Amino acid sequence: MTVPLRLGTRRSALALAQSGLVARAVTEATGRPVDMVEITTFGDVSREALAQIGGTGVFVSALRDALLDGRIDFAVHSLKDLPTAAPAGLALAAVPEREDVRDVLVARDGFKFADLPSGARVGTGSPRRAAQLRLLRADVEIVPIRGNVDTRIGYVTAGSLDAVVLAYAGLNRLDRIGEATDFFEPTALLPAPGQGALAVESRADDRELTELLRAALDHGPTRHAVAAERALLAALEAGCSAPVGGYAVAAGHELQLTGTVTEAVTSANDGVAAPRSIRMSATGPAADAERIGRELAARMLDQGAAGLMGKQS
Repeated sequence: MTVPLRLGTRRSALALAQSGLVARAVTEATGRPVDMVEITTFGDVSREALAQIGGTGVFVSALRDALLDGRIDFAVHSLKDLPTAAPAGLALAAVPEREDVRDVLVARDGFKFADLPSGARVGTGSPRRAAQLRLLRADVEIVPIRGNVDTRIGYVTAGSLDAVVLAYAGLNRLDRIGEATDFFEPTALLPAPGQGALAVESRADDRELTELLRAALDHGPTRHAVAAERALLAALEAGCSAPVGGYAVAAGHELQLTGTVTEAVTSANDGVAAPRSIRMSATGPAADAERIGRELAARMLDQGAAGLMGKQS
């Protein structure tokens, strides 16, 4: 009998749905059975805002520890949750084909974002979304929230919020995209680096499994695109809780990357007509994805991006 591969996953409904997609793809491609091993991360139990608990890595570290000590054979993460620094002893075995990168609105009474009444309360746990939403409409109130998809949408159905903003990918993987009332194109609300993509990690010394996962799951254009986005994020020295958007598209041998940094939403800038924002783009060979990301970040820093993230320039 073939020994099942052990896939580490967070316990949330979305994480289980995402990991289930990967597990089925591995079994279909290789014939190997896959057992899911549920692991609780610090980000799952903390109720503080992501920016307060560090953001980067809080949904990842426990899975990586389980991988390194041999309790699991590979792990599945939402790629936008991964710290940009390469972890010792681990390999990014595969980046499957990306889901739709857009953010979506779930609002009461079927409202679209442009039609929400002035003063509407819009919930999000993302400083990136909060900053860009404020750029689109300074007359709505941005409310910080935490919780899974059920909890966030529950704020709308209970009437405590008028709307929440979520990722298309998450809703779709939960078969709940029909609840979205509006869709933000990337030109209006630039997604987070890695949004809509999954990361499959394995132990670096398990070359057989790493190669198996790459052959079964990896999608070259997605890997190039997220490499550019994550290089941008790393060069800006911004974590996943910073108000940074980055979106790359790899088509053929060419890649186009757009990045944005928008002034964070704080009580100090309440009432300001529009926050300051920098948005820039770069193109080049897909094989040079990381260089493109670093060079775009350098250009943005030259234009004052560090100050918009609350850093000394």
